[in-house]
Amino acid sequence: MAQLKAARATDVPPAMPDPDPDVVAADLGACVRHGRVDGLAAGSGRAEATATATTTAAAADQGRRRPPLVVVGHRGKGMNALASPDPRLRGDIRENTLRAFNAAAASHPAVAYVEFDVQVTRDGCPVIFHDNFIYTQQDGQVSAKRVTELNLDEFLSYGPQRDQGKAGKPLLRKLKDGRILKWDVQSEDALCTLREVFEGVHRRVGFNVELKFDDDLFYTEERLTCILKSVLKVVFEHANDRPIIFSSFQPDAAQLIRKLQDKYPVLFLTNGGTQVYADPRRNSLEEAVKLCVAGGLQGIVSEVRAILRQPSAVAKIKEANKLSLMTYGQLNNVAEVVYVQHLMGVDGVIVDLVQEIAEAVSAFTVVTAVQASGSQDGGGIVVGERMETAAVAVAGTPSFSPREVSFLLRLIPELVQ
Repeated sequence: MAQLKAARATDVPPAMPDPDPDVVAADLGACVRHGRVDGLAAGSGRAEATATATTTAAAADQGRRRPPLVVVGHRGKGMNALASPDPRLRGDIRENTLRAFNAAAASHPAVAYVEFDVQVTRDGCPVIFHDNFIYTQQDGQVSAKRVTELNLDEFLSYGPQRDQGKAGKPLLRKLKDGRILKWDVQSEDALCTLREVFEGVHRRVGFNVELKFDDDLFYTEERLTCILKSVLKVVFEHANDRPIIFSSFQPDAAQLIRKLQDKYPVLFLTNGGTQVYADPRRNSLEEAVKLCVAGGLQGIVSEVRAILRQPSAVAKIKEANKLSLMTYGQLNNVAEVVYVQHLMGVDGVIVDLVQEIAEAVSAFTVVTAVQASGSQDGGGIVVGERMETAAVAVAGTPSFSPREVSFLLRLIPELVQ
């Protein structure tokens, strides 16, 4: 098996006890078997494989019927993790820009979506930016402004400018540890609006539109409605048949946009308990399921560690509640972890190492060319068992032997820790 390429997971204090690797390995084995890849058995507290011709044939048959794993480019061709020791994760293209989205689309046919963060400026324009505050430096002084308190013209005045004759304000970025660094990447591009993304990004890829809200602010229903209607106006005017998914960590926003429209699926983003938030609806997979069922949402996007710590949750999410399941997080930059999720039945992964992971996914599934137009019902992910993607067919079998899969199921709990 190829050497493991792992991106280091963020050091976040877990909100749940560290799992017992043997117990999780056994649960993973059971989950993979439940996901209809035969030839795997949990024994002696560990996942073990049997490699008979019968089970291999059964696995191959089920592999052909398994839906393709959806690869989603995080903020385009990957986030700019400026302090990462891994140069691949620092990013070579400025995140959340037209250049990043088109580079992701061009990187590999298995990339079916790009994910990006939408906020609405004070004058009502949906723009693409992840952080709540935008930082710059003038006359040696660092200053910060909340993105949603800027007018559009001021927002676009930061960073590189489309008009080559204009100089933009230098962009800085504040890290989680409080450091403020110069936001340098190899390939620059200007900040952009949601409308520009619809007009300027190749129609081959769908959009995972994350509705971004500040955890430190309180939002009335009236305010949320105003923000979401600004986003929906642009989407309805410019999406045409492009596949669209809405997602949000803000529970009220996720439920409200589902009420405001029924054309595009809405998924709830959750850390799954890997961090603790004031809103209990964000602190476990169980609460996420309750929210989706109560609000008619079509799926969950979970931090990948939460799924790997609780493998049995996959069946409850997908089969018991008929929800789609996607994951995000730095472990999704490990090809072997992505492969095991595919065996478990996860529908899609949001990744930073877009080309590398897309190539790995292509190695264990044969994905047809992505169609320029979307699928029915507005395209994109449809609910539960009928989840459809721009990658419409799969034929092929996993490239790992049963023995190698057994090794992966023992290895992944160690990675989760």
